[in-house]
Amino acid sequence: MKNTKKIAAGTLAAVMAAGMVGCGGQSGTGSNGQVNLTFQIWDVGQRDGMQAMCDAYTAKNPNVKIEVQVTSWNEYWTKLEAAATSQKMPDIFWMHTNEILKYADNGMLADVSDIVETDKFSDISLSNAQGSDGKLYGVPKDKDVICLAYNKELFDQAGVAYPDENWTWDDLVTASQTIYDATGKYGYMAYADDQLGYWNFVYQNGGYILNDDKTKAGFTQPATAEAMEFYINLQKNDWCPDQTYFAEQAPGAAFLSGQGAMYLEGTWNFLPMLQNNPELNGKLAVAALPKAPSPASGDGRATISNGLCYATAANNKNMDVVKDVLKFFGSEEGQRIQGESGAAIPAYNGLEQTWVDAFKDYDIDVSICIPMFEYGVQSVNNASRPEWKTKVSDELLKIYSGQVELQQGLQNMQDIVDQASAK
Repeated sequence: MKNTKKIAAGTLAAVMAAGMVGCGGQSGTGSNGQVNLTFQIWDVGQRDGMQAMCDAYTAKNPNVKIEVQVTSWNEYWTKLEAAATSQKMPDIFWMHTNEILKYADNGMLADVSDIVETDKFSDISLSNAQGSDGKLYGVPKDKDVICLAYNKELFDQAGVAYPDENWTWDDLVTASQTIYDATGKYGYMAYADDQLGYWNFVYQNGGYILNDDKTKAGFTQPATAEAMEFYINLQKNDWCPDQTYFAEQAPGAAFLSGQGAMYLEGTWNFLPMLQNNPELNGKLAVAALPKAPSPASGDGRATISNGLCYATAANNKNMDVVKDVLKFFGSEEGQRIQGESGAAIPAYNGLEQTWVDAFKDYDIDVSICIPMFEYGVQSVNNASRPEWKTKVSDELLKIYSGQVELQQGLQNMQDIVDQASAK
């Protein structure tokens, strides 16, 4: 997803060594027995859904008041880091896979394994909420996949059939060229991103970014290198912008302005896109990702699947109440409320249709996204990712710009990840 501000693990460890003398949470218990809890999130588009869940809980527990606080993505992690070091973390907060290992492995998050109905969630959803020790430090919130977003209007103008489940990389290339020749607009916009870009192609081709025990990278593996070469070389086509273009505007912005016909997008963003850009209704469509035509293994299908979880501080002073709230958030009732709000696809198995139904007022079929979970690949992560993520991205841009030859660049990326993971 997005880059996050790196947390000083040593600082968090020092806080833990100090014995966690403070009390987590900004909550308080009034003289009338009312418990006031804070709930921090980073997406204003999900505020209503989160508030609806809180209202459902407090309707049954009127002595509990939950204040939903929304900040921007970057501000969220800055504030959470400061709150962690001062032992004043919010009572409830979202946790992202990019960050959970740093917080969980430094003892800042409460073990909530006892309140999660593990049989109701997929292995990926559970893994997204685990620390390095395998314990659950969050209650699974939602799940997502990466899809192909496309502009039906540009396809129609070029006389190109819409993408379907049989599309391969070759079809993606052919359609892109045809659309560019007919309209002058870009085809597929191959952004130098991981989750919204090359990761998907690597796994479709039978390669991998991290091995199974997450100790070694796979950039130099033949299947990975082949996929990386294909993805990077898309920029050489006149129908694909180069990375200098994307430094000025993301592919999503180019898509919204009608400058490009296709790009990869996460399921979390489709409803906000339509809500904030009503002119997209009837133009925006989604499809399953095109598959690798000749994968080294598998059937050529893969999509990166990620998801958030709800967490609380290990030293929260209202732990019993907070855990009860978290248990509700992870229950069928709580997850259904989230899905019906359109906030995100519930992590709870069997409730995916609630999210699909949230699009009933729009001319778009998002149901194609749901079968993609069957071949979802967990978003790539290990405890050292904060150290290697930016370095790998920088090396990738050197390959794109021609500063580094492809094979040498992939070897450099391999070494960056392996050295960081070995520490």
